[in-house]
Parts: sequence; structure tokens; C-alpha cells
Amino acid sequence: MEHEVFVPVPAERLREALADPARVARAVPGLQQDAGAEPVTGRLKVRVGSHSVTYRGSVRVSGQDNGSYAVEGDATEARGTGSVKLALTLRVRDTDGGSTLTFEGTASADGRVTDLPPDAVASAATRLLSRFAENLGVAAGEEQEAAQEQQPSPAEPEAPDPASVFDTEVPPPSLAEDVSEDVPENFTEPPEPPAEAAHARRTMIGRSAEEVDHAPPRGRYAPVPAPQTVVPNQTLRWAAPAAALVLASAIVVGRAWRRRR
Repeated sequence: MEHEVFVPVPAERLREALADPARVARAVPGLQQDAGAEPVTGRLKVRVGSHSVTYRGSVRVSGQDNGSYAVEGDATEARGTGSVKLALTLRVRDTDGGSTLTFEGTASADGRVTDLPPDAVASAATRLLSRFAENLGVAAGEEQEAAQEQQPSPAEPEAPDPASVFDTEVPPPSLAEDVSEDVPENFTEPPEPPAEAAHARRTMIGRSAEEVDHAPPRGRYAPVPAPQTVVPNQTLRWAAPAAALVLASAIVVGRAWRRRR
């Protein structure tokens, strides 16, 4: 038998997949692997026309010195005494847009399959090889995508450091525009001072700098004087006792004068 299948995957990727028994096992369509057994070992149901036959066996793929691969397999019917043996040579070559897998070899079988039409048996065999090649290409493509994702992405340009206050224009352009709207255009003439300031300035004209510095505030900002407590004058406080003493002396002198007379 001879059969070719095109796979849209580079030949190098297919060779890597064929060297991995686990990926080969996943590529066999419908294979139910046995727990704890070799990777390509288990049960496989093959549909031939309107019939289906289940086989239990294993497949081995080994690389050759000339770059090809030897595919060897043997299986027996799960419900019967029939058996199948497979001896194929697999070659992989690059083609435009992918690779081509070529299968060449022989397969022998006995049991139930010998009772089925030969054309149906040959069609089932080629369909099985085509699906195997397609699945192998999918597995190789997934590995390629995973490898590309693991590659470091190009370094992104570093964001510029925030501007320092020493590198910023003083004032910033936006602030300068806002300030320019509030500042009068004529800078030579200062704005007219408030009325109270003008009055205070007029009242201080002609006074010395020292007086101006120490002058108390006037107008609405002048401090309110504290209430004063009425304190009697020192002179008045001593005048009343003195007057009483003089009056008492006058009375005593008058009485003494009257007694002499």
C-alpha cells in the first residue's frame, strides 16, 4: 500500500512530534490507552463499511538512519481470534505551505476482516492513516504555538520618568495662561488702593517714620479701649481727714477760748 497526506506544518515540527511517543499516541484516532502501559498501547475500534472491529494492541514508531520512520504494529481482536500486523515506512518532506507524509508498506490480517469487501478494508486503512497524519500535524502545530508564546516578547519602551520640579517651567504654560488673564496689561500703574488705606496714608503724611511705625491703627481696625476704673485722686483722699482735723482743732480752740473768758 502507498498513501500520501499533506499537513500544513513544517517538516521539522512533524519530526519532533514523531520522536515523542506520547504525541504519537494522541494522534492515533480513537485509541483508548491502557493505564500503565506503553504510550501507543490500548484498544482501537476500526470501522469498515457498515461493520466495526475492535482491536487490542500496540504501535511503535522508530527513526531510521536515512531520515525515514519505521511504523510497526500488531493487534488482536477484542472479541475473536483474528489479528492484524502492520509494517510501514513513513517519510516526511517539505512542500509549499507545509509538509507531505508518505506511507509505504504492507498490512496482513485474518479473522473477521477477511470476510469484508477488500475495497472497504483498503478505504478504512487509508482513512485511518489520513486522520493520523492530520492529528499529528495538529499536535505539532500546538507545540509550535506554545514555543512561540514562551519566547520573550520584544521589550516595550520604558515610560519616561516623571518630570522633576527642577525641569518644569516656572510657571507652567497652562498656569501662565491663567495668570495672564487676571493680571492687568499695564504694569506701570498700580491699582487704586482701598478707601481706608488711602485715608490712613493721608493722615500719616508729615509724620515721622517712627511715629508711623508706632501709631495705633485707626478707623475700623482701631482697638477698643478697655473700661477705666474710677480711682480717687491722692490729694482728695487725704484732704477729707485734714479738713476734719482742722475743724476739730477749731472747735477745741473755741471752747478753750470761751472758758478763759
